Amino acid sequence: MKKLFAFLAAVLIAAPAFGAEYPDISVTELKEAIEAKKVTVIDVNGSESYKNGHVPTALNFAEVKSDLQTKLPADKDALVVAYCGNEKCSAYKAAAKAAKELGYTNVKHLSVGIKGWKESGEKTEAAE
Repeated sequence: MKKLFAFLAAVLIAAPAFGAEYPDISVTELKEAIEAKKVTVIDVNGSESYKNGHVPTALNFAEVKSDLQTKLPADKDALVVAYCGNEKCSAYKAAAKAAKELGYTNVKHLSVGIKGWKESGEKTEAAE
């Protein structure tokens, strides 16, 4: 029985660490970073959604993924934020993982996604 409790305790302690592979960033924090020009934002919602409205300055991952390294800053400690549709969407992980694999160390996730961005009253940009 003690082994079972020890195992469960270890799982409960480790679970948050696995869930936080890419730390979350709030809408407010992201907006401030965009205004300060201290972030590269990556939209992983697909080209049609991107055209209809994305977080200002965001890159369309569908268009840049094969050439992502040239779109990201030279500074590997620079802030990179990936997002998709909402808190239930996990597509952002493709962009976050790609940035990590290129050596970026400050990769975050806007977990509320474009839905939460809009619900917060923030403006979006449309693409041509």
